[in-house]
Amino acid sequence: MNPIRVLIVDDHPLIRLGVKRALENEPELSVTGECADLAATRAWLADSGQADVAILDRSLPDGDGLELVNELKQVGMKIIILTVEDADEEIRAAIDAGVDGYLLKSSDTEQIIHAIGIVLQDAGAFPPAILQKMSRGDMNAPLAKLSPREMEIAEYVAQGYSNKVIGAKLDLSDNTVRNHLANIMQKLDFHNRVQVATLVLQHMKRHKKL
Repeated sequence: MNPIRVLIVDDHPLIRLGVKRALENEPELSVTGECADLAATRAWLADSGQADVAILDRSLPDGDGLELVNELKQVGMKIIILTVEDADEEIRAAIDAGVDGYLLKSSDTEQIIHAIGIVLQDAGAFPPAILQKMSRGDMNAPLAKLSPREMEIAEYVAQGYSNKVIGAKLDLSDNTVRNHLANIMQKLDFHNRVQVATLVLQHMKRHKKL
């Protein structure tokens, strides 16, 4: 089995070194790229750099790391933000950009490794504290638009389950779950499953208050 390839984008050499050493202690992980800014990352991509997951800082010398999200997604990478920023607006901007996970730099090695595994299962990797912050926002996309089956799937998405696990729970194929999720996002005018999870969490919090 080929190792999971990881790209690290951070302008602090010690952060890159620490993350690289931690990941390369795991036999199933391999760091295939290290970049310090937007320009270096784009040059790495242009030079046929390949990875399965990018661990990305937002605060880079030549711009916001979120500027790279679409470019990295286009070549098939999952994206985990690793940052010191925990303000609600920073988290929401990352979610809206389409990242797959959001970790703080205070996270330990096990959390980072776990997040890599989670995003590769097409599930979002967001610690409980981040999910709580996300659920405080106000998003205008009524869940009433969803069918009972779609609502069921949306609730499982909010619990962090991958398409494969959701399919097993509901006796559906991965493709069927994926199609349902695509319909859910289209109905809600969302771009990623994390937005779906956030909306369901908001709904659950309001329901508990009633």
